[in-house]
Amino acid sequence: MATEKKQKTEPISVLLLGAGMVCKPLIHYLSERGYVVFVGSRTISKIEAAIEGATNAKAIKLDIESEEGQKKMDELMPQVSGVISLLPYVHHPKVAEYALKYSKHFFTSSYTTDTMRGFDEEAKKKNLVFINECGVDPGTDHMSAMRVIDSVRAKKGKITSFTSYCGGLPHPEDNNNPLGYKLSWAPRGVLLASKNDAFFLQDGEDKNIPGEILFDNYTQHEVPGSSKFECYPNRDSKSYIGVYGLKDAKTVIRGTLRNQGWCRQVKKLVDLGYLSLEETDFSTYSTFGLLLAHMIGSDAKDLKGDVTKKLELEESDKVLSTMEWLGLFSEDKIPDGVKTPLDALCHQMQSKMGYAPGERDMLVMNHTFLAEFEDGTKQNITSTLLNYGIKNGDTSMSRTVSLPLAITVNLVLTGKFTKPGLSIPTIPELYNPILNELEQNYSIKFVEKITTL
Repeated sequence: MATEKKQKTEPISVLLLGAGMVCKPLIHYLSERGYVVFVGSRTISKIEAAIEGATNAKAIKLDIESEEGQKKMDELMPQVSGVISLLPYVHHPKVAEYALKYSKHFFTSSYTTDTMRGFDEEAKKKNLVFINECGVDPGTDHMSAMRVIDSVRAKKGKITSFTSYCGGLPHPEDNNNPLGYKLSWAPRGVLLASKNDAFFLQDGEDKNIPGEILFDNYTQHEVPGSSKFECYPNRDSKSYIGVYGLKDAKTVIRGTLRNQGWCRQVKKLVDLGYLSLEETDFSTYSTFGLLLAHMIGSDAKDLKGDVTKKLELEESDKVLSTMEWLGLFSEDKIPDGVKTPLDALCHQMQSKMGYAPGERDMLVMNHTFLAEFEDGTKQNITSTLLNYGIKNGDTSMSRTVSLPLAITVNLVLTGKFTKPGLSIPTIPELYNPILNELEQNYSIKFVEKITTL
């Protein structure tokens, strides 16, 4: 009897665009499951560091903004089953257009924009899955919140209050700089968050805090099992009334957590003009001290004294020592490529606020719900994630951002999630398998506590 030959199955390929600080766990997750991962970025050295030890990953120099990069996209897209964008959010629409052009699935961890929503109809027509907001925040914040909200609804209850706070911070043992913050994410976005207006619902009243006074309006928030943090509201919390179906809620607030002292110190840097995006002549203001003098109109003879007066500080104020630590009074030359005061501040933060070898970060997320049930029972429900980076290994930020995305890619490309069109992980078909795998395989676990009131 003739023996039938088994047909060799070709491995599934995916294209990842972006080789920044969070991509490594995603690459290794997919590689370990047999996927061929093409990783495209402008900087080959970054890709090589991220794919080291991943047997099925391939580095490709690719700048999606260049003509050569666009030709490379046309070459690569027919070879893959899906494309993942970890590029800055402004590039996601371009990547999504390639996904539609070549009928490929699309994935990103970024917030959904109106432009991205505009791709939903065509994705449905082509039976393509487009996933947005599948990282940590946004991402597992949606998943963990909706797991509680759906559980309350299943018991015929309603949510009357919802607060959600998240922060990526140094591990308490490695919290050793005056700002209480280290960079597991690009500083530009971290700083520009202080310019965003905040909209939220509190005790039935609409609240609006303009960006220029956002950091004057922080509160204190204690996270179960951890510490007390500063917290400021994050952009438009009210939009989540619809996203989560919180029609009965009188309070809906989402916020960002920072260690004590952050908000006031960053607000003072904002007051000095360090968030300015105005291009500056750095041939004239060539040092960090001269830039600061220019920004406040000082003759630089007593720069620290002039800053003290402008900000109405005491000479012993921590803001001044923090600025010294950052080198903002110094005669150090501002490097080439810096174009704005914000660039200058980001450069100093990147040089001073990275994680040293062996240091770890921490991801903190805490939801609090008030629930009411038909029998009159009321419950306070908390859902809390405390996750720590691996010493001399992956950061918590990289794992909590990229692993949910990697799990989702696997769910889609193995046919376990097939809903066409644009989705975010607020539905059980996504949040249950993702949260379960994160908990079982990676110790990324939300702890829920219910207190009857």
